[in-house]
Amino acid sequence: MDPRMTALFHLLQYSDATFPVGTFSFSNGLETASYEKLVHDASGLEQYARSAALQAAFSDGVAALTAYRACKKGDYKAICDIDARLMLFKMNDEARLMLRRMGKKLAELSARIFSSDILSRWLADIEREVTPGSYPVAQGIVFALSDLSEEDLYVSHQYGVINMILGAALRCVRVSHYDTQDILFRLASETPALYEQAKDMDFEDMNCFVPEMDILASLHEKGSMRMFMS
Repeated sequence: MDPRMTALFHLLQYSDATFPVGTFSFSNGLETASYEKLVHDASGLEQYARSAALQAAFSDGVAALTAYRACKKGDYKAICDIDARLMLFKMNDEARLMLRRMGKKLAELSARIFSSDILSRWLADIEREVTPGSYPVAQGIVFALSDLSEEDLYVSHQYGVINMILGAALRCVRVSHYDTQDILFRLASETPALYEQAKDMDFEDMNCFVPEMDILASLHEKGSMRMFMS
């Protein structure tokens, strides 16, 4: 069997919206943006998804790439350092909760699918609260252990960020499935340029300055009626 075909199958599996890590529970602030009438149609949704993708590209995306490379080298200390430092970039409790919950789910599920000393050790440290267990770092580890490329990892990460928002939009914004697929198709073409910038960045270069996203997330924490956890 062609190993690349197997790798492609795994890439599709990890990127699938039904992969059970809980992405459906989060909207990345979109619910509040909709409630405040900041996003109310397909055009506004596309801009919101683009902003979220840009924020993730040079923060969580860089962390995922760094964790991937550390895992390939067997550098466990570097993985934990990345994990801890990434959480310092998150300005609200809901963002930290989202990353930790999804990261632990991915680690638990992956540990049941295949065995790895690094993954087992990292999961044990998550459970002992030695390390946060963030989702981008979990992605980096799992993709490295699955012999997927770092380009595969980055595409899957960015796809997940955008698809989470578009999936939530179908429940809280006046858009159709046609609208969301149009948006996803267009934003896909922007991902290679983001990767070309992110691939040469290290942890010191990470940035995530999109203030409206952080403000909306903070407002969501105080909301009284919510469908989503963020």
